[in-house]
This record gives sequence, C-alpha cells and structure tokens, in this order.
Amino acid sequence: MPDSFQLEIVTPEKLVVRDNAEEAQIPGANGYIGVLPGHAPLITELGAGEISYRSGGQLHRYATAWGFAEVLPDRVTVLAETVEPAEQIDVSRAQQSLTKAEDALKSAQTEEEVSNDLADVRRAQARIEVAENKNRSA
Repeated sequence: MPDSFQLEIVTPEKLVVRDNAEEAQIPGANGYIGVLPGHAPLITELGAGEISYRSGGQLHRYATAWGFAEVLPDRVTVLAETVEPAEQIDVSRAQQSLTKAEDALKSAQTEEEVSNDLADVRRAQARIEVAENKNRSA
C-alpha cells in the first residue's frame, strides 16, 4: 500500500496546494473526515473549518469555507470557495468579521438571512481557530 497520496486544494482563483500527503483532515459538511492513503472513494460537501495535512513530517493548516472534496485511494482534490494558510490570517480582522456576523445574525429576519449570517459566523470562527492553533502539532 502506498504511504502517501496527491493532495490538491483549489479555489476559483488559483491552485493553493499541490503536494504529497501522508494524511489529511477535511471539514465535511457533517463533520471532519480523516484521509489516509488507500481511502475508499467518496465525494463530500465541505463545511467551514480547517484543512490540515501532513507532508514530510510537517503539518500544514488552512482555513476553508464551502466547496467539495473528492477522495480517491491515491488522490484528494479539494475545490473550495475560500482557502487561507494559517500564517496569513489576520486574527483581529477575523474577530471583527465574527462580531459583525453575530450582530447581523441577531437582527436577521428571514430564513435566508439567518442561513447566510450563520455561514459567515462559522467561517469567521474557523479562521480564528486555525490562526490561533497554527503552531499546534496534531
């Protein structure tokens, strides 16, 4: 059995990651998915959260929100609306986004507004969590 798989993380604007990974964690819409080489094929919707993967013994972390992931035994492709490396996240800006989203959620009047504002809250929370844990080794 192979000891790694090809990982690609892509946004509409660019290819963010193309690397060989020994393992990965992907935020599925209904919870995190752990991926090792030889994983059974699946396609999943992404939620807001952290994509982390280990390559050459180093852990890499990214905040992401919304999209899809295709997992195959030898390749994982993540198509995400947004992806930010942990090192590039401005925590104070993410905190401001969270406050703004929470305020908007409090005053939301329609189901659509609640859904959109809740998504903004989750994205901001994910960005903060990834940035604050960037030096943590998993």
